[in-house]
Amino acid sequence: MFIVTEQTPNPEAMKFIPHCVLTSGPAQDFRRLDHQPGRSPLADRLFELPAVEGVFIAHDFVTVRRAPGGPPWSVLRLQAITALADHIAGGAPALNGPAPIEAISGGEIEDEILGVLGLYVRPGVARDGGDVVFDRFDPVTGVLWIEMRGACGGCPSSQLTLKATIENIVRRYVPEVTRVEATAAAAEGGAPSRLQAWMTKLKGARSQGPRPVFTHNGKPMSPDQPSPANHQT
Repeated sequence: MFIVTEQTPNPEAMKFIPHCVLTSGPAQDFRRLDHQPGRSPLADRLFELPAVEGVFIAHDFVTVRRAPGGPPWSVLRLQAITALADHIAGGAPALNGPAPIEAISGGEIEDEILGVLGLYVRPGVARDGGDVVFDRFDPVTGVLWIEMRGACGGCPSSQLTLKATIENIVRRYVPEVTRVEATAAAAEGGAPSRLQAWMTKLKGARSQGPRPVFTHNGKPMSPDQPSPANHQT
């Protein structure tokens, strides 16, 4: 089996691409600290390697996070490739059972935030072996809280990515957001985010209809249209 590996911005994480579908549901993040065996046979297999601290399983890739002070990637990379190849060749699933889907019950602003994250943020983050998960939005302060998972979790450059990229993108399309902050990752096994549920519901729909239109104060807003002056970043 041919498995491609890619470095990520996080020196403690590496992306593994086995060129097969691992899950058709939402991506899931597992940590050795609170891992419950049986939820993910693939994570169970990778956690047999003492140096593996975290496993992020997405649709067609796996991100492995190395424990601080663990062996160099020149060693751990080959061990992880062997474990991943053996697991896939054995025919065992990456995840056991579908993850529960949380119902979407947000307002107009929250829906706009979910749309922007899904269309303009998550694809780029996934290329780096991570994911961005909607946590909550405070309409009083305008603060959007998100979780950064996979390679993004604990990455030295995650704060720069959060402020210089994600915050600018979200504030451009949703002026009601004043700033974006990262919250601690949810414990493994928790319910998927509203963003994940929204993307699952949306899967396949984008190619069947027109591009979504974002609004501000009830008026259509073009992606190329600058935000109101008092909301410029």
